[in-house]
Amino acid sequence: MADPVYIKIVEDIKKKVNSAELKPGDTVPPETALCKEYGVSRMTVRKGLAILASEGYIYSVPGKGSYVQKPEVNKYTLHYDEMNNPINSVDNARLLEVSIIMPDEKLADELQTTRNKHVIMIRRLFYTEGSPVAYDVKYLLYSKGMPIVEKEIEQATFQEMVSNSMPIFALKKRISISAQIPNKEIKRYLNIYDDLALLVVEQKLYNNENKPIGIGITSYRGDYIRLQGSSD
Repeated sequence: MADPVYIKIVEDIKKKVNSAELKPGDTVPPETALCKEYGVSRMTVRKGLAILASEGYIYSVPGKGSYVQKPEVNKYTLHYDEMNNPINSVDNARLLEVSIIMPDEKLADELQTTRNKHVIMIRRLFYTEGSPVAYDVKYLLYSKGMPIVEKEIEQATFQEMVSNSMPIFALKKRISISAQIPNKEIKRYLNIYDDLALLVVEQKLYNNENKPIGIGITSYRGDYIRLQGSSD
């Protein structure tokens, strides 16, 4: 089955941009010209242009037309999955603890809640080929009657843990990455006997009102994990 015409418009303009036939700042052919060239309606052309804009190829100026966007040469997309990433794949997870706690001042502030509101704490250990490679802690805002199914939690990603309370596509995510020296407890869990640094990835999940609903902190052995970004 042939692709819709608007996809052909998208691919043709991408080829012109990638081959430098159209350069940053150049004007994209006007909608009327594209309608005539491809024998389609203005709505079809606009659908193609909207895709090009969403992918960063062009931008529009009301009343003037569309122009080729200057590429962000220093922009990379970081792909992160706590259970499966390009270098290390977690093949097993062990649930250490699920408990309902009262947050300290720092955690309450991070979750924008009060210290008398309950928070679910989940602690897990991740394994690769039988060796412990990461210590994982999640903090989720607790609501009365919220189901806690330990078997589901054990192997779930952070997003999957909150999927019962809101659609995954509605989540907003922020991530921070740092190198840290582990404390005694994490050293014990990860079988670390020297000064090996950890790669610590902190995730924060927000609802569609931009309010935090959970914090996840995963501490990986520095010799087992690496994150990669792509400019694609």
